[in-house]
Amino acid sequence: MTTEQDVSEKRDTIFIGKKPIMAYVTSTLIQLANLPSVRIKARGMSIGRAVDVAQIISRKTENVGYTIGQIQIGSEALESQDGRTRNVSTIEIEVKRT
Repeated sequence: MTTEQDVSEKRDTIFIGKKPIMAYVTSTLIQLANLPSVRIKARGMSIGRAVDVAQIISRKTENVGYTIGQIQIGSEALESQDGRTRNVSTIEIEVKRT
């Protein structure tokens, strides 16, 4: 029997970095096997990779029934190495089962 605490401990967010795209696609599909939706998050130069991951999942697995849900964009203020504050773009893409 699954409790609310067990469900909240499952990882429902994939953070995109510099790994190959298919590593993130695989991670997302594994999470979608157990959860109704997964969020793909990225910032800065990784935003394009996050969009690619979501598109691969939605297009290549149409028969399985995964779709793109809500997309949120924004920015975060980060301090650079020289001590200056700069804004970095962010994106969060929901991929869910239909």
